[in-house]
Amino acid sequence: MRSSLPVVLVPIASRLSSSTAAGFSPPASTFVSSSSSSHQSGAFAAARTPMSWSVSATAKGKDNLAEGVLKNPRYPPEWPYSPMDFAREDESDDSFFYSQPRLVYHIDEYAVSALTGYYASNFKDGDDVLDICSSWVSHYPENWRGGNVVGLGMNEYELGRNDKLSSYVVRDLNVDPTFPFEDGSFDRVTCVVSVDYLNKPRRVFDEIARVLRPGGVCHISMSNRCFPTKAFRIWLRTNDLEHIFMVGSFFHYTGMFEPAVCDDISPNPGRSDPMYVVSATKKVTGSVE
Repeated sequence: MRSSLPVVLVPIASRLSSSTAAGFSPPASTFVSSSSSSHQSGAFAAARTPMSWSVSATAKGKDNLAEGVLKNPRYPPEWPYSPMDFAREDESDDSFFYSQPRLVYHIDEYAVSALTGYYASNFKDGDDVLDICSSWVSHYPENWRGGNVVGLGMNEYELGRNDKLSSYVVRDLNVDPTFPFEDGSFDRVTCVVSVDYLNKPRRVFDEIARVLRPGGVCHISMSNRCFPTKAFRIWLRTNDLEHIFMVGSFFHYTGMFEPAVCDDISPNPGRSDPMYVVSATKKVTGSVE
């Protein structure tokens, strides 16, 4: 077990050279890059090349390139990831890592404001919402009045400080990826800049589908910062566009969602943290592809 905790979120380098993982080479000016890939050392240095994905990114210009990733994705017919893709440099007990409250934002204030504005445009008063990987703030609009708003996270002190929650549950989804809620309990599920820490995403996304009502929506928001020792391997070896494709594929392989879409809500491209929201609507019929 480590003797100290990382306290800084490290920007992921925008490694936008030609990539067999994504199948395209976007212009290097598209995304912010404020660090190198130097944190990809040690256990990650020998990671295998990501599987050959096929992404059709036909959108033109930097303003909609990210949104184009999920316009016509071609996913492999079967789940393409291996357990090693979700290995992490620090596999020590996550309850130790998250035992220290961090009452700070994990994205800058411009990105926070953009995300809150996105929620304001999509949430309806009375929505029952589950916030997974929740903490002391969910970035929901101040004037939004939700129904049953539940947080599921790791640190009880942080969850207790979140004034948007009706209740909360402390659970490590990397140990137990099940949700303690009935089928069809929520209208929306949110996850803010934390999907890269989930080492069992297939089971978590199955649970998201299960607890959503037909027609309910899940919103997965992402930026380019992380605790690199706790982010899973393949996330650290891929770039922003590939992250969007990856999260879209997590929805796809449940068989329970309509095709995922990406909204690029980055507030000040090149001057503040990028912000992308990958969302998918649960099929009304519940049919499996």
